[in-house]
Amino acid sequence: MTLQSNDTAFAPEATEDRQPGRPHQDAFGRTASGPLAGIVVADFSRVLAGPYCTMLLADMGATVIKVEGPSGDETRAWKPPVFDGQSTYYLSINRNKRSIALDFGDPDDLETARGIAESADVVVENFKPGGLDRFGLDHASIAERNPAVVYASITGFGSAGGAALPGYDLLVQAMSGLMSLTGDPEFPAYRSGVAVFDVITGLHAAIGVLSALHERDRSGRGQRIEVNLMSSALSGMVNQTAGFLLSGNVPTRMGNEHPSIYPYEPLPTADGDIVLAIGNDRQFRTLCDVIGAHDLATDPRFATPPDRSHNRSELRPILQELLAAKPASEWFDIFTEARLPCAPINDVRGGIEFAQRLGLEPVVAVGDGDDALPGVRNPITFSATPASYDLVPPGIDADRGDILEWLCSAEPRT
Repeated sequence: MTLQSNDTAFAPEATEDRQPGRPHQDAFGRTASGPLAGIVVADFSRVLAGPYCTMLLADMGATVIKVEGPSGDETRAWKPPVFDGQSTYYLSINRNKRSIALDFGDPDDLETARGIAESADVVVENFKPGGLDRFGLDHASIAERNPAVVYASITGFGSAGGAALPGYDLLVQAMSGLMSLTGDPEFPAYRSGVAVFDVITGLHAAIGVLSALHERDRSGRGQRIEVNLMSSALSGMVNQTAGFLLSGNVPTRMGNEHPSIYPYEPLPTADGDIVLAIGNDRQFRTLCDVIGAHDLATDPRFATPPDRSHNRSELRPILQELLAAKPASEWFDIFTEARLPCAPINDVRGGIEFAQRLGLEPVVAVGDGDDALPGVRNPITFSATPASYDLVPPGIDADRGDILEWLCSAEPRT
């Protein structure tokens, strides 16, 4: 596979300077220096939440064995867009892993699956609740042979009343209330442009795994972790769910506005919108000075955040008239110089380019040489044990031989 890109600005160098961490050998004899080097993760998950969790762990040095069914992870077929004929959805969340395809209906394959789980430090799965029981791959069965295992189960709606419900992010966006908050109030509800609760749940799963590994270091005990999209959604909606619980207020769609802060939305300029995020009185005074409307800061209608929020319908046209004097790019420079929170509305290309200009180095090379792929940098920076991007996302069953060889030499966890 060769590196191909429509824009070479997004193609990273095949190698990068990395601070050396303490060297370790991973389960397959490769040198690994991340903070999770030496940890083996048996990844029985698919689609997004689980694979995102395990990719983050893999970036941090864990050896991740991706156990797939014979037809592979569903996201391999989620096209377009594609890169070299492969689903970019699959490629986005499966780097640094090794794949083996196993049919649980085949006794030999099932025995291999059990052996992988019983030899791993961590098991991550997102089957429906109880779905692995009949295969002896449930937590109780694995912990009997591997009591130190950290076993993470990811579901859509938990293992009680929602056990039978299919766990798709879109369904959770609808049922949690997020869609009721997203979009213009005059139009139908919208989903988020990203499967946001899958991602949040994957993060929660990773946090749970790391916490359980820390506890295991102290006590020697493994444990089961359960996360679900619905609970992650209610937690992830933070002020909106808290607003209802504490005040009884049921929030509704407000387009791009914020229920508690104003101005905190895109506003039109001479040639397009600019986003303003004015969160306190000092920022509002500075805004008024910069746009030449000094009296607004002392106007009793707009003097405090609650005043501005309550009287936004009066404040908005005043701001629009003043902002119409200059184009968005000029206002961005002026506001940035004044240290006012503002932003252009970029597309994804613009977002990556902006991060590059800031020196965030958002694009990394995954793999080496001609096989390298561009990928998004792991967002966590370690000063001593940096994330690595050594392995391109694997083909189905690409690492069977290496995995079986490792399994033959691995000692069951005790």
